[in-house]
Amino acid sequence: MVELLEPDKQLDSIMHDVIGAAIEVHRYLGPGLLEAVYEKALCLELTDRRIKYDRQLQFDVKYKSYVVGQNRLDLLVENEVVVEIKTVETLAPIHTAQIIAYLKCTGYRLGLLVNFNVVLLKQGLRRIILS
Repeated sequence: MVELLEPDKQLDSIMHDVIGAAIEVHRYLGPGLLEAVYEKALCLELTDRRIKYDRQLQFDVKYKSYVVGQNRLDLLVENEVVVEIKTVETLAPIHTAQIIAYLKCTGYRLGLLVNFNVVLLKQGLRRIILS
């Protein structure tokens, strides 16, 4: 279930840092490029800011006690925040459902959808908190 609870100060700080890095990437590159380009640029920006991350981190998808497949996170920042990068006209409910599924499968509480295909990045951010 998604609730409007605020994360603790540490998670909030990590989220703030990731959003700042994404804003810098968007200011420099603007909209209209491929997801992979923004992902690489965001990783470089996170590295420059000394923020730890894992890229394309694979995780198991379980059904009851069975592993039924695998999936990948675009980024896991500071081993706390799942970041999913998009370049779509608008974020749709399925994008939110996707990151909720990732949070449920991995056990992480906080996710960030970043759609770089917008004029103002503020319009392309969606924070998801799983409780």
